[in-house]
Amino acid sequence: MPGTPSLLRAINDHAALRVLLERGPLTRPQIGELTGLSKPTAFQLLARLQAAGLVIRDGVRSGQPGRVAETYRINPAAAYVAALDVTPEGIAARVADITGATVGEHELPTPRRPADRLVERLQAALEGAAAPGPLRRVVIGVQGALDPTTGELGYATAGDMPGWQIPNLVSTLSEELGVAVDVENNVNLAALAEQAHGVAAGCSDFVLLWADEGLGAALVINGRLHRGVTGGAGEVGYMPTPGAPTARDTGPLANHGYQALVGGPAVRDLLRSYGVRSHDFQRAVATAVRLAEQGSGARADDARAGLRVVAARLALGLASITSVVDPGLIVLAGGVPQAGGELLRDLVERELYALTIPRPQVRLSAVEGNPVLAGALSLALTTVRDEIFGAAL
Repeated sequence: MPGTPSLLRAINDHAALRVLLERGPLTRPQIGELTGLSKPTAFQLLARLQAAGLVIRDGVRSGQPGRVAETYRINPAAAYVAALDVTPEGIAARVADITGATVGEHELPTPRRPADRLVERLQAALEGAAAPGPLRRVVIGVQGALDPTTGELGYATAGDMPGWQIPNLVSTLSEELGVAVDVENNVNLAALAEQAHGVAAGCSDFVLLWADEGLGAALVINGRLHRGVTGGAGEVGYMPTPGAPTARDTGPLANHGYQALVGGPAVRDLLRSYGVRSHDFQRAVATAVRLAEQGSGARADDARAGLRVVAARLALGLASITSVVDPGLIVLAGGVPQAGGELLRDLVERELYALTIPRPQVRLSAVEGNPVLAGALSLALTTVRDEIFGAAL
């Protein structure tokens, strides 16, 4: 269908906003050059975007001798979004403006005897991050997964996530917090961060395995997260795995399957059997790597043997995932791979290739800081930019 004038204006304005978001501040001629618009069209476009409060002047830039040009940029105050990472230890909050710049952060530890309601704790975390203006959207990363068929949080017990077992979770939180809320699995958010800022950039089919105290995976297929009918796609900690108890033995939400084989406590205990002793699984892995890389003799040999068993266990679950999904890339994230570094990554890759016909790349996560917060901000910004850029046009 032929484009109407209003549709063409919307397309041009959207293109200019994207260019300013990615490349700004820019002069009017630069905007015209990058979008292919004529000078008069670029002039009218900027006037519309300024009137809508989406673009502001950013000073002047010297050009040819005797000439200066005004520069323009996205108005950072056009919208603010927040990300929350909720764990048993506490709530981490981060606020960003529409450009993605962080403007506030706060951490709220979980009290030993929490008396506050869930909404009050979330509100306190957001207030601590001190957004400069009203929030447009909040994305909350949680352990477990929102079940779209019931509206409730699944794959997590009241002991894991106290206070979260309420009906119509998203609508209830949105109403009580007074802002649009999304609740997303924390490993899914880590995958979004990897897709936006890490080794999965440009990869349309990949799996992120989160190996930490608990285990989880995120599946990105054709560039989009695959959540499953009940939101539980990637809950691989419950995956039946040879050598581990099953749900029949322990109960569906108890310690069994892949989690019992290579979750943080299992890794710590395994390495202890090879002479590497630590109360913390990350320190145990890091110590084993140090001994394997720098030491010699029986202790080094035992550490290398222990790491090979850890890698074999990780690869066993990854082989099952690979045989079903056939990803182009596997990203290893979380405390175990982080502590194991390149040595453990290489061992996992070797073990995986011995088990599968497909040979996906195996890479360590490249996202710095808190990947859950990074992914939550990425999701919030994508949603809000689509909303306000489209609504204003």
